[in-house]
Amino acid sequence: MDLNLFREILEKDSTSGKERAMAEWLATRLEAPSVQKMEVGDGTLNLLFSWGTPKVVFCTHMDTVPPFIPPVFLEDRILGRGSCDAKGQILAMYSACKRLEAEGLEGFGLLLLAGEETGSHGAKAFAKTGFRAPYLIVGEPTENKMVSACKGTQSFSLTFGGEAFHSGYPQFGRSAVDMFVKFCNALRDKRFPEDPILGSTTWNVGKLISDNPQNVLSPELSCRLYFRTTFASHDEVRSYMELPWEHVSVGFFGGDTPAKYFTIDGFPSAPVSFGSDAPHLTNFTNRAICGPGTVRVAHRDNEYILLRDLEEAVDMYVKMFKAIC
Repeated sequence: MDLNLFREILEKDSTSGKERAMAEWLATRLEAPSVQKMEVGDGTLNLLFSWGTPKVVFCTHMDTVPPFIPPVFLEDRILGRGSCDAKGQILAMYSACKRLEAEGLEGFGLLLLAGEETGSHGAKAFAKTGFRAPYLIVGEPTENKMVSACKGTQSFSLTFGGEAFHSGYPQFGRSAVDMFVKFCNALRDKRFPEDPILGSTTWNVGKLISDNPQNVLSPELSCRLYFRTTFASHDEVRSYMELPWEHVSVGFFGGDTPAKYFTIDGFPSAPVSFGSDAPHLTNFTNRAICGPGTVRVAHRDNEYILLRDLEEAVDMYVKMFKAIC
């Protein structure tokens, strides 16, 4: 495993929207019999490295969440943005491919995608190509366990319409902030069905805006509402959000349905709550998700990956390929 290569990868700022430069560099830095560069259509680039005609494709993403955090190499771990989500997967999967190549094997590929963190734009673009293969292994920080099932997602825009008034006389206006709080309290009290595999349904508020002076009731508040849904709750969440809400405008952005994934006997597996490119890569018959690192430190300032997990992942990917083929 080439840790100098890993340092070079981590030193590249590929936060979402900036990953094209790293893709151009990887296309020349990584070695494979076939290297294809594919335009996504938004200025970013997908890469496909092939050893023969791929039956098994290892796949992960090049973009990371901001901000860029340069790497720090310690004795047992490596810190930095993308170390576990998902530049560690790039290193482990490429190392596995080079080991398989050294053993004289072929029939595998490495697919590196853009835009996973901002809507899987690279995966959606690749799914529209003519490429087809029977097996896909997506690299995400799963603690080297194969994902048995994954929660779905649903994303909504909310706009609360208030009526501005002097805050000393709130009885004559309508605060959009108060409406938002009331809505969240009602949602918190809502009991979606518990799923025997994926557990409870969760939600998060983002992009919250209410730009009113402190002494004026808020005339408008907007936000995004993001659900992690289960097999038991996915349809009910959509129905709940489509209820008539007084003075609230609701828009649907889309999402992914909960899904079960391909696992291999003899490899540990577990369900997860986070999303990936896997649901969008419909040009593969069997899709698996597995990789080094833990999601518990992904997207955090102290993001890291253990060296032993990287080494274990390389061995695991090699064994997966041989088990499939």
